[in-house]
Amino acid sequence: MEEFKGKRFSEACDGVAGRDAAFSTTHWSVVLSAGGANSLSSNQALEVLCRTYWYPLYAFVRRRGCSPPEAEDLTQGFFCHLFETEALRSVDRDKGKFRSFLLVTLTNFLNNEYRKSQAQKRGGQSPLESWDQLRAEERYRHEPLDNVTPETLFERRWAFTLVEEALAHLRQEYQGGDRLGVFEELLPLLVEELEPGALSTAAGRLKMNEGAVKVALHRLRRRFGEYLRREVASTVASPEQVEDEIRHLFSVLPV
Repeated sequence: MEEFKGKRFSEACDGVAGRDAAFSTTHWSVVLSAGGANSLSSNQALEVLCRTYWYPLYAFVRRRGCSPPEAEDLTQGFFCHLFETEALRSVDRDKGKFRSFLLVTLTNFLNNEYRKSQAQKRGGQSPLESWDQLRAEERYRHEPLDNVTPETLFERRWAFTLVEEALAHLRQEYQGGDRLGVFEELLPLLVEELEPGALSTAAGRLKMNEGAVKVALHRLRRRFGEYLRREVASTVASPEQVEDEIRHLFSVLPV
């Protein structure tokens, strides 16, 4: 969904109430609450987050000048490093954001050339063996040929990953309710300004009246905003950080 722009990314979240009551069960808060201990729940939560956000890390490594094989090896090696060390003990639990934690930890990992001492040790033993590395370079080839820094590319990919995850959950909801056709028809209108006749055209295809389509689009946007907030909430340490994280992420997206 590259058409998501910074302003519209933010507007999609406007006016949507957070899910603070369930915040204590989000992945990152589970990891932090374990204090870096080798607990099953903490490791599982960390693995879910890493599986979701591996590509921004790969893009960061590639933008630093590494070749595709080097980037694959380093990204996979970083995951081993993350699960084998007590890196989580260094996270400030009052300020910790999963995005910031990963970027700082990965940068230190690369600067220390950890890959040299661990090259033989990895041997495919990463807890993320099923990560989609086969598609990594294919995705990277579609990155804009601009001069953005590795850090900016990382955060831009992070924001788009949040959007993709929110859309995946939204699609699943509509598919489960036998409304996949409505989802697919209205998806292009999710964050775009409505062109004249757009609702009428959608109504004709869906065999609905225009008023019903307008209501359906409003609900789609509201549900997308809710899912997007949930995704953001799962990567920060407290509900108070959600708004700040949303503002930051949409600020790095193209206008």
